[in-house]
This record gives sequence, structure tokens and C-alpha cells, in this order.
Amino acid sequence: MDIAHITTPNGIVLFSQLVGSVSGESQEVQEAGTSPGRTEKNRSPPCMFTSAHLDSLVKERIPRFTPYKHFLRGVHMCGSCSAPVPPADSNGSNRHHDGSPSPWSRRTFFGIGAGATAAVAGLAGTTPAYAAGTAAMNGDWCNPALGYFPTGGHYGAPRGNYGHEGQDVTNNIGTGVYAAAAGTVIRRSWGGGLAGRTGEALVISHGNNVYSFYGHLSAYHVGLDASVSAGQLIADMGATGNVTGPHLHFETHTGGLSSTGTSTDPVPFMNGRGVDLGGGWPRIDPESNGERVKSIQHLMNQRGADLEIDGYYGPVSVDVVQEFQSDQGLVVDGQVGPETWPEIVYGLDTGSSDGSHVRGLQEAMNKRSAGVLVDGNFGPVMDGAVRDYQSLNQLVVDGYAGPVTWQALVG
Repeated sequence: MDIAHITTPNGIVLFSQLVGSVSGESQEVQEAGTSPGRTEKNRSPPCMFTSAHLDSLVKERIPRFTPYKHFLRGVHMCGSCSAPVPPADSNGSNRHHDGSPSPWSRRTFFGIGAGATAAVAGLAGTTPAYAAGTAAMNGDWCNPALGYFPTGGHYGAPRGNYGHEGQDVTNNIGTGVYAAAAGTVIRRSWGGGLAGRTGEALVISHGNNVYSFYGHLSAYHVGLDASVSAGQLIADMGATGNVTGPHLHFETHTGGLSSTGTSTDPVPFMNGRGVDLGGGWPRIDPESNGERVKSIQHLMNQRGADLEIDGYYGPVSVDVVQEFQSDQGLVVDGQVGPETWPEIVYGLDTGSSDGSHVRGLQEAMNKRSAGVLVDGNFGPVMDGAVRDYQSLNQLVVDGYAGPVTWQALVG
């Protein structure tokens, strides 16, 4: 099995595996970006892709694929990505997370009440984390990729005699992969410099001995030593390395970075920071900062508030949100989470009037590397940016920013 390493005219580095004869025997796999002769033994099922996939990647930076809800569930995950530690007890980590878009028009989602949303999220009536003094849901972290959790792709799942070191998020090749938090790219290589990992990978250092790992990538969008912001586009999802299909292998490490002993289950790690890994509304607590707070402030101003757009979710902004929650019969806790987000966003497209609600959408788009002007106008440029984002993330490409697109953007 050969690895092709190609740089497109616009500087995007692409990787694809050209599968020749496939058998159950050990295959010699040359590592991309290394000198000929450097090989890795691969005794697990190889990728099920042909040179046609490479052709499609070269012809178009962002290929158009069938929405990920049409993929066969439970087969697209890591074939290895393990380390010599005892398999962890899943205890619910092996959940099937279907973040796929609905086949219905996204406009129909506005008919879903807040109570139903809260019930699905399992958050109704619970005490927000900030009330307990954790202050972890401060807007610093966000969802790295949209997709679903394949069966057997959870943290600690058996990989031979060892345990799976991350959480797999399945979607199509070319789906956007984003920085889960701000930091510096310290690894950009085959396997990310960690034993047991295969495929093109990035590692980001977030400071304080916290790291995130992104594996099996098909294209890089950032360089080594680059400083990245939370939500910045850093790569495309792929199927490089020892896998059974396209997905993102996502790891979180605390207390250091090594092949063993430092990884932690990404699902509760991200959940504790207000992020539903794979897709879902985020939870933004008082004292948060960032573009999502700016989106909230713009959305509140559209409803008659007069907030300064400073990206700080302080007492003034919290008071406005709590008043809105009270008026809507929501839990009055000041947290903008799965119950509140669906009530504050607007369905927007080229027919929308200029206003702060469009500015809120533009702030959210820019968090995901759109680079649009925050002018409150949903014109042709904004329409194109929304469609590009929807295409990149396997959503219905219609230019309509409804609940599904909003959720993907701010998640």
C-alpha cells in the first residue's frame, strides 16, 4: 500500500492511500513525508480506498460527498491508535452519537420547544457547572468536527491487547477539522510522534500541559509552530493510516504528552468544558469570553438590548439573558446552553433584513475561519460563505442558516 503526498497549487497538503492488492498478510506502508525505505508494519485491515479518491482530492480541495448520515454506522474507525495500557472500562463511553442533519427542512426545527430540547440534552433542572465554582464552561473550547460516534470507536475500546486512546468521530473525507481550543501546533507528522498512532496527524499544545491530538487527516491547513485560535480550520478529515474508513481520531491529554498515561476520555473532558463532542449546542457560562459571546450579544441586541459588543459575558450581558430566559419560561440561570440557544438564534438567508442577528451569525462564521465582514448584511458574499461552510461540514447546502447550521457553528 503506497502513500501519496501531494501539494495542490494553493498550498494544501493532501494525503491518500493507493490500495493495491489487499490481503490479510503484513503490508509495508511508507510514511508520508519520510525518506523511501522507512516503513511501518501494518497487520490490521487496510483502508478501503482506491486511487479514485486521490483523483477527487486533487481535482477539488473540498470534495462534495453524500451527507454523513448515509454512511453505514459502526465501521469507520481506527484500526489501531492504541497504547500499551489496560483497556478502560467504557461505562457509557461507547454511546452512539448521531449528529447527522435531519432529512427535513431545517426551518421545521424552529417548531421544537425548549422543553423538548432540554429533555434531549438531559440538562433540564440540573445545576449549571459554574454554580459549583468550576468555571470550566468559559467559551475556551469548541467542537473539533461534526459527525457521529461509531460503535467501537470510544475511548478504551479494545485494540488487540491495548486500549483505544481517543474518541473517533466519523464523517466523510474532506469534512472540516477545527482546533478545539487556542494553542500552538507542536506536531505535524505521520502519527503525531506518538507510538501506536498512524496516519497524518496534528498535536496542539494549549498550555498548562494540556494537549489535543487530531489523527487520520487528509489535508493540513496550518503549519508546524503555527498559533491557532479555538474553532480555526486546521485540517480535513481523512482515512490515512490504519483505519476502516474516514473519521477524526481525537485525543485529549493532561499533565503531559506521551504515548501512554496522559490521555483522558475526550467525551467527558469536552463535556466538562461545555462542548458536546461530535455535535450539539454548547454551554456558555457567565464570565466567558470570545466570538460566541459576541454572537450572543448581537442576538440580544436584535431583541432590543443595547449591549456593548466586547465578547465578555459579564454581569450586564448575563442580566439581559436572564431576563430573556424568564420571559420565555426557561430556566433562569444565565447559562446559554441547549435550552437557550434554539430560542435566541434566527433563521437567516439572503432574504433577511440587515441587523444585529446577521452580525451574530457573521461572528460565529468567523470563529470557523470564514473571514467575512461583520456588517449585518446577508448579501451574496455571506450567502457564499454559509454555503461553503455547509459543504465543508456535510450539511444541506442551501445558504439557509437555521438551527442546524447555527448549532454546528457555535458548538
